[in-house]
Amino acid sequence: MAKDYYTTLGVSRDASGSEIQKAYRRLAREFHPDLNPDDQTAKRKFQEVQKAFDVLNDSSKREMYDRYGSSFESMGGGPQGGGPQGAGPWRTAQGGGGFEDIDIGEMFGERFGEGEGFAELFRGFGRAGRQRGGQPASPPSRGADIKNKLDVTLRIAVTGGEANLTVQRAGGKTEQITVKIPAGIEDGKKIRLRGQGEQQIGGGPAGDILITVCVLPHACFQRHGNNLEIRVPVTLSEAAAGATVDVPTPSGTISLKVPPGSSSGTKLRVKGHGVSPHRGPPGDLYAEIQIVLPRSLDDDDVELINKLDAKHPQQPRSDLKW
Repeated sequence: MAKDYYTTLGVSRDASGSEIQKAYRRLAREFHPDLNPDDQTAKRKFQEVQKAFDVLNDSSKREMYDRYGSSFESMGGGPQGGGPQGAGPWRTAQGGGGFEDIDIGEMFGERFGEGEGFAELFRGFGRAGRQRGGQPASPPSRGADIKNKLDVTLRIAVTGGEANLTVQRAGGKTEQITVKIPAGIEDGKKIRLRGQGEQQIGGGPAGDILITVCVLPHACFQRHGNNLEIRVPVTLSEAAAGATVDVPTPSGTISLKVPPGSSSGTKLRVKGHGVSPHRGPPGDLYAEIQIVLPRSLDDDDVELINKLDAKHPQQPRSDLKW
């Protein structure tokens, strides 16, 4: 009795494609002949796993298998009799109908070979035998993708740079890689490292590494799109009389002019000194003035401030409403 392919891979009949590939990779590593050179049982199990995967990893073959079982491979019959008079799909091929008239799975079922030899015959026939509008053979499946999160500082996210990432591969092996961070990348964006994921057993292309960038908060700056905001502390006299103060930006330190009579909360826009994305114009820098009083004021200082308030009466909280 033919073995059930789902049982061979240890998955349920409603398993997803990724679950089937994961099970195949695990079993292929366990029974691979290179890892079990003198174990004929392992070799036989590897062939069974390979055969089950070849069917269940192909949506059309899997549909036929679910409908007819393992007999779907030989439903059309094999070569019977000689030449064009033989019955079944072999007669169609010999009779000039072309390979597109033949179901490859029907012609080359279990009767024509087992294991790796059968798989190679099947793949070779699919590559060379399709003609006159036939469908090309399915490309080999890719290795698994590896997903990681990477914390980067706002400085690196804005200006670009490099960051180190620890990648854990199948089997628990870890690897340190250096990731290039493009300038202007935003929190939550992804970086794809093509071909650096898991290797595919059987010669398929390797998967990718998918990195989700997590931008850490900055002590002074906040980002809003391509704009940056920073609070700039100034003294009472600088706010009252006006001043020129130094302010750091991603492109270097600039001189910011504080207008006379500036209050805390006043925002000054510095055009083009925000985030410079890979494409598009740079954002702006918004500097919010924050008046800082001396930590200790004596009675004379307080009296001077009271005289100033009395000379210039205000109602700063008149707009506060519920």
